[in-house]
Amino acid sequence: MQRWEGLSAVEAGFGPSVVAIGNFDGVHRGHAAVLARVVATARARGAAAVAVTFDPHPLQVLDPDRAPGLLTGIDHRLELMEAAGLDAVLVMPFTRELASWSPERFVVDVFVRGLGAEVVVVGHDVRFGSRNSGDLGTMRELGARHGFEVAVLEDLGDPRDGSPRWSSTAVRDALAAGDAERAAAVLGHLHRVTAVVVHGDHRGRELGYPTANLSTVEGDTEGLVPADGVYAGWVVLGEGTPEEDRMPSAISVGTNPTFDGLGRRVEAYCIDRTGLDLYGERVAVEFVRRLRPTLRFDGIDPLVVQMRRDVDEARRLLTGVDRAGSAARG
Repeated sequence: MQRWEGLSAVEAGFGPSVVAIGNFDGVHRGHAAVLARVVATARARGAAAVAVTFDPHPLQVLDPDRAPGLLTGIDHRLELMEAAGLDAVLVMPFTRELASWSPERFVVDVFVRGLGAEVVVVGHDVRFGSRNSGDLGTMRELGARHGFEVAVLEDLGDPRDGSPRWSSTAVRDALAAGDAERAAAVLGHLHRVTAVVVHGDHRGRELGYPTANLSTVEGDTEGLVPADGVYAGWVVLGEGTPEEDRMPSAISVGTNPTFDGLGRRVEAYCIDRTGLDLYGERVAVEFVRRLRPTLRFDGIDPLVVQMRRDVDEARRLLTGVDRAGSAARG
């Protein structure tokens, strides 16, 4: 998959293409449906399947106080988009200058001149251009004027539970509640947090459960940290393949209240793995299910007893669980 950093990186004369536009944070199942439509339409027309996305998130530039916690960093987002079968992604650096472009300038410069779009795939709620002044009607008018079709996808939801839509907000709400399973159901894959492993207090090692502590330095961590608690999940090294690079783990999120901890952290014990030295490595932690909330224990002994139970439960749970968080069926 080609990755263009800005419009100027697109080669002259590129096209024809079928294009989607969006932030694609999390690349959830709704996004996956949009991208699948782009790919299918492009293949049928002999065109390139392309998505346009933004980095940073527009609200991080325009209204940082309202900016959502991002589910994915740009690299993971692009990995997921590549897995959807796209031929190329245009990453537009989002600036106040870009935000000032009129809807027509954006469409003409990006879709028409830049990408040679024959079809633009959008949802009913598409907004674009200065102050989000462009909507679906605008897109259709511009398509008629500049020679591209507009394909509109219906709202996408989960018929199993009647939820109105798959959305990044639904994933954030699930993670805020500690519901990693619901987050994975909306995403279509496990939610992950990625960071460099740093030295912690070394208490886990002293208690018999050495943990990989993720850096909490701002900018070092990608992915929204879920609610405090103990989770079953995976520690993933590199690309997560071969299988030995994906390790079943018991993951703690919180402040270590038994030891009067203050800073919130993510730390993972890789089950039944000894001699690991992950310091300085960038790893991903994937969340399968929350086992319990964070608790304060009256001393080390009851804490160690509970840690043993947590590890045993995580080990049992992760046997036969696939990367999408679903139990494997024989």
